[in-house]
Amino acid sequence: MAAISSPDRPIRLHRFALSGHCPRVAWLLSLLGLPFETLDVNLAAGEHKGPAFLALNPMGEVPVIEDGALVLADSNAILVYLARRYGAARFGLESPALVAEQQRWFSVAAGPLASGPAAARAARLFHRPLDIALAQQRAHALFRVMNARLAERAYLLGTELTLADVANYAYSARAPEGGISLDEYPQLRAWLARIEATPRFVPMPLCNPIPHVVSRPNA
Repeated sequence: MAAISSPDRPIRLHRFALSGHCPRVAWLLSLLGLPFETLDVNLAAGEHKGPAFLALNPMGEVPVIEDGALVLADSNAILVYLARRYGAARFGLESPALVAEQQRWFSVAAGPLASGPAAARAARLFHRPLDIALAQQRAHALFRVMNARLAERAYLLGTELTLADVANYAYSARAPEGGISLDEYPQLRAWLARIEATPRFVPMPLCNPIPHVVSRPNA
């Protein structure tokens, strides 16, 4: 499928605003200057398990996009599609090594980020039956690695923003909502600030009040 500059009509983004997976997609849509509309899915009411939504994504998960006849689920898959379809000039990686490294950070987003800061946040905000202490430990282990890496570069893959940053930003930024302090990670916090200063940045909504931070490194 050849890259084009813009869709024929706005892309439809089915989302739950407080899910860290959904701002990834909204942010990339904004970065690429693409027209889109958001459709909020009421997870509390079980809308994502109803027949209309399951027809879009049988897994019953957000986000989902509709781009013309194409229906696509999974935030990282959506990032790759949008970048290849509409943003090759900005987000195309020519080096096989960089492509592989970006895939590695997608795996981080789906692995340690999801089972660490995202899980701790879900346990505290949405009362999910998860081991919050274990999730917080995983988050600190991940943030130590990220902090060290970001001491050597501005972004996860180097000097430029890539999809690796888009995929890993939201749950890192909202880690304090899971009771995880970022005080010990200055390079990580600087990375978050650089991202938030990006033109057309779309923030993840903040849950108020933020739960009291109880977890610090080695806690």
